[in-house]
Amino acid sequence: MYRLVAQFFAVGREAERILSTLWHNANVATMCDSNWGMIERGAVITNGSNIVWVGREQDCPIAHLQQVTTKHNLGNRLLTPGLIDCHTHLIYGGDRAREFELRLEGARYEEIARAGGGIRSTVSATRQAGDEALFESACQRAQQLMRGGVTTIEIKSGYGLTAHDEARMLRIARRVGEQLGITVRTTYLAAHAVPPEFDGRADDYIDATNHWMSALHAEGLIDAVDAFCEGIGFTPLQTRRVFERAQQLGLPVKLHAEQLSDQGGAALAAEFSALSCDHLEYLNADGIQAMQKAGSVAVLLPGAFYFLRETKLPPIQQLRDAGVPIAIATDHNPGSSPCLSPLLMLNMACTLFRLTPTEALLGMTANAASALGLGATQGTIEAGKRADFAVWNVAYPNELAYWFGHHSCAQIIVGGVVPETHREQSHD
Repeated sequence: MYRLVAQFFAVGREAERILSTLWHNANVATMCDSNWGMIERGAVITNGSNIVWVGREQDCPIAHLQQVTTKHNLGNRLLTPGLIDCHTHLIYGGDRAREFELRLEGARYEEIARAGGGIRSTVSATRQAGDEALFESACQRAQQLMRGGVTTIEIKSGYGLTAHDEARMLRIARRVGEQLGITVRTTYLAAHAVPPEFDGRADDYIDATNHWMSALHAEGLIDAVDAFCEGIGFTPLQTRRVFERAQQLGLPVKLHAEQLSDQGGAALAAEFSALSCDHLEYLNADGIQAMQKAGSVAVLLPGAFYFLRETKLPPIQQLRDAGVPIAIATDHNPGSSPCLSPLLMLNMACTLFRLTPTEALLGMTANAASALGLGATQGTIEAGKRADFAVWNVAYPNELAYWFGHHSCAQIIVGGVVPETHREQSHD
């Protein structure tokens, strides 16, 4: 018996040894403090999918080095946590390029939506698209984000608006993560718009979405629940009903809040301890205070602000003063932010919203992780966290927001592994 136990632990130690990897010769921005958490001439040791040590390369403990079997020389590049895109609508059919032209000619977003365009037009195209077409196009978009340093993506439903189509969107989102080997968090957004078959019956539609939510949750397809609380979306009362059902099922909530008008959505979401409230151009003081008390993250979406040519800025300084964490995301969608460049979002967050480069990068790492309920495991480079990294062809992290239109991501590491499509010759 003793021999069997000894052999068991010997195998365990050997497996641990085989999985230990040193990532070295890097400037490491851990994002563990407000000064980037910079470690010059740094190194990281991973074991399997987890970080076991980070610090100056010269300080690496001998005991850890003795376990290392694989080394990656990062060529004095910058190493950061993998970027986290915490708000996307990545799965859809068609495009809305004609609506872009209409807005340039003077039509307002709300006018287009009320005339049958907007979300409804994408719903129609998505319902008509086959599963494989939706899957392939979503994978292509996700790979574009990965080339920009993203290792975790949130994907919302909300372009199906039937039990069948919402389910297949969520199943496709799960497939994207499995196919590409990245973390995908799925968000149920059936309360995105009232579909044509429920015209004039928004309350009945909320009944239906709540019924579907139960079945989809039982299938394990929902990580969080979202809604569009807006004059062209759903009322605060209807949104409350969605959140009450989510709460009954033990699901966390998020909210498209205060994008086009002040509906009091952020304060409502905070009642349910929302992970995040997103957009927030019209956020008021009560909403800020409620978010602060609830610990909700403010997810700002500069791509939509830019693309819709909005002029009312989110209350950035008030959010800072209240200590509300600020995250940044692409909001990739065909109608208001057809962008797949996370670095452009960092730049826009600085140029349009006046965030500092540090705030912007925190917004796509540590704070974005919190917006997805992943703050305990992702978003920073420290022992115990998941080994998700991005390697950059720049010297210092402020350059990530400075350069735009550049492709400076050399590779990503996801769970301690370089995805097949992102490999380069970096072994010692």
